Amino acid sequence: MKKLLRHFVIDTSALYLVSYATQGLVFENGIKTIVFAGAALTVASLLAKPIINLLLLPINLITFNLFKWVSSAIALYLVTLVVPGFKILGFVFSGFSSSWVFIPPINLGGVLAFVAYSFVLAVTTSIVYWIIS
Repeated sequence: MKKLLRHFVIDTSALYLVSYATQGLVFENGIKTIVFAGAALTVASLLAKPIINLLLLPINLITFNLFKWVSSAIALYLVTLVVPGFKILGFVFSGFSSSWVFIPPINLGGVLAFVAYSFVLAVTTSIVYWIIS
């Protein structure tokens, strides 16, 4: 139960952080939708992703597990279908520039937006798990 609650809190906070850093994630009812989307993403991560990864196993073996982002994108798409008020309109990142790093602006739509959000969510949750442990 503790692991499930930690997974829920991390997924919900990652959704909030990613929606704060990018444009394209829409939460129509505010915090209520973020909490429902976090719960649905937790359930999808724990139940649907292993099944999707099993179905996509041959492709994952060929691509050396790089195709897992597609299974995360499918799980994110399932969350948009289940949670009313949670939509992904596109992936819009306005860019970042400092004296050491330059990240250009990115604008993606359709399936690539789901893949981009699944990648950013995976990186964000990994960083949060690393900070916690």
